[in-house]
Amino acid sequence: MTLRNIRLVFAYDGTRYHGWQRQKNGLTLQAIIENRLQLMTQSPVKLLASGRTDAGVHALNQVCNFKTPSKIPIDALKRGINALLPPDIFVKEAADVPFEFHSRYWAKSKIYEYRILNRQNPDIFRRNVLWHIRFPLDVEVMSECLSIIQGTHDFSAFKSSGSANTDPVRTILRNCIETDEDGVLRIIVEGNGFLRHMVRNIVGTLVEAGAGRMDAKRFANILESGDRQLAGKKAPAQGLFLMEVKY
Repeated sequence: MTLRNIRLVFAYDGTRYHGWQRQKNGLTLQAIIENRLQLMTQSPVKLLASGRTDAGVHALNQVCNFKTPSKIPIDALKRGINALLPPDIFVKEAADVPFEFHSRYWAKSKIYEYRILNRQNPDIFRRNVLWHIRFPLDVEVMSECLSIIQGTHDFSAFKSSGSANTDPVRTILRNCIETDEDGVLRIIVEGNGFLRHMVRNIVGTLVEAGAGRMDAKRFANILESGDRQLAGKKAPAQGLFLMEVKY
């Protein structure tokens, strides 16, 4: 039996899902997509993702792959799976790839973006994709703190318990904060890998700095300490997006 390796790129709104990974109890993205792919291909499907997203987290370009004996043409497969998926999940790209391709192990870096609505009035239509913070944040101080994580560090201070990763060292390749006239702050971080809740823990600590409760020196000390208890609270899930996976 000849198998194909198919690469899919998904966009999804994670609001109603208990994260990516299939669970015994709780609706997950992996379970929904695998079930629909199995209907299409009439064969078992094990979908491999570039990484797991947590409950409530979104993706613009989540990369996955699966192997199948199905001979359905790739364009027909893409149209068919999109017809079967719920409206909060969409296949943006589909392609046959080399048999050795692995969406997780071949990834060189990932880009995450965290979005904060920083103004007095909420936006009720975007409440599931933004963290609303009413008090003004000092973006200059936040940017100064963010620059401290550039490069290779032990990120134990920003790792939540329960992580399966035993090596806390990661490399941040790029980071910045962008703002728009609507009051949205976009915290963008590109790294070669991320620990459990790492981005959300960093953002929660940046907000502490933006609120005037710590300066860049304190932020640097937290990073160096490796002590999660010294860092800020974890930012809510709904503001986080997996933007891109680079290979």
